[in-house]
Amino acid sequence: MTVDRARNSRFQPQTGIFADTERCVRLSICEQVDVAMARKAVRQLAPQGGLSDRATHALTTAVSEIAQNILTHARAGELIVRVIDEPGRRGLIVIGRDAGPGIGDADRAMQDGYSTGEGLGLGLPSARRLVDDFELVSDSGCGTTVTLKKWAS
Repeated sequence: MTVDRARNSRFQPQTGIFADTERCVRLSICEQVDVAMARKAVRQLAPQGGLSDRATHALTTAVSEIAQNILTHARAGELIVRVIDEPGRRGLIVIGRDAGPGIGDADRAMQDGYSTGEGLGLGLPSARRLVDDFELVSDSGCGTTVTLKKWAS
């Protein structure tokens, strides 16, 4: 089922949870309840990623910010939460993406206090501070992808 709220054909989120395995959850972000579902997905997979309670809380908070940005700025998108294993470390990766208007000035968007909406402008910079690895890819008119990684300590 395709959500027609997405703005271009490059990325079409689907409703509901698309993949729910022991190590990966992929869910649509189309309404406010989906933000809570994203938080729940992080909490469910965190033990498999070896995350402490503190690390889980930090990542859950960062994911809330990213999911809320998807709703606010793009109206629809998706989040993928997955356990990752790399040589010598383990954790969770969260990829949030949308086909919204994109971010015209990503450097400025990463500064505390900058907002294109009515928010405080703390979401993206706070999310970056709460995780170990953060990547933002966005172009005006082409949507946004945010990748968060939190490693077990």
